Amino acid sequence: MSNALEALKKSKSNFDVLTKQLEKTIDKPETKNKYQDDRFWKPELDKSGNGFAVLRFLPAVEGEDMPWQRVWHHAFQGPGGQWYIENSLTTLNKKDPVSEENTRLWNTGIEADKEIARKRKRKLQYYSNVLVVSDPKHPENEGKVFLFKYGKKIFDKITEAMNPQFEDEKAVNPFDFWEGANFKLKIRKVDGYWNYDKSEFEQVSRVKPSDEEIDALWKSQYALKPFIDPSNFKSYDELKEKLNKVLTGTRSTESVEDIDLPPVSNDVPKSSNGSVGKVSSTDDDESLSYFSKLAEDD
Repeated sequence: MSNALEALKKSKSNFDVLTKQLEKTIDKPETKNKYQDDRFWKPELDKSGNGFAVLRFLPAVEGEDMPWQRVWHHAFQGPGGQWYIENSLTTLNKKDPVSEENTRLWNTGIEADKEIARKRKRKLQYYSNVLVVSDPKHPENEGKVFLFKYGKKIFDKITEAMNPQFEDEKAVNPFDFWEGANFKLKIRKVDGYWNYDKSEFEQVSRVKPSDEEIDALWKSQYALKPFIDPSNFKSYDELKEKLNKVLTGTRSTESVEDIDLPPVSNDVPKSSNGSVGKVSSTDDDESLSYFSKLAEDD
């Protein structure tokens, strides 16, 4: 076992650090693309409209502190039918033209303007490394590490595991190799929406029988910091220009497959491989794929 893995094992994946970061997160709540990034795993529904898989959330890669990254994005349609699908600079604590426009609309006090602002509000998505334990729709994915993009509903399940509500429940760090737990992802369609309420964590278990296998798994994970690297965000002026085109109905040749996935850097392992219902403000997990599909059809 490597010295780095031994340090990770003794640290319990920095559970206290993660808990403190989780508290900050809680305090500040919020058909495939033509471009297919094989680093990502995505759930798929069966013929009955349900989805099931077993995932294991993995700890931060060596050299990074957090096992997840948060990215705000906007996805909405302008009055002329064009789509604005972009990451928000508020992810980097910078001013963003859509947020500024939404603030202006809201401050008019006119209900119609407020409704427009609501439809254009930013949405939150998370990125983590996961081991696919079971994938009945695609068993070829099992045993492989992927990136997983998910929304607030699934992150709430992680929050509940790390901060249980009742005294008889033990806090669990889902990202720990040795004392974490597999996540049973269960998707149903409720009133046309993807619903994750029945998803749950299993009992605490080791992710692999031996530390040597765990070390190999750890080395196959992907870096997450590229998702919040400023170089992977458009500038304020670029976003402002894009927003103006969408709001004025000017056609653009930019395609939706150009959005939001950072390139694989030389420091990221390359050995692992990487539906859409209605969208609501509380169901961000599938919103981007939904809007992307519509943009492709536009």
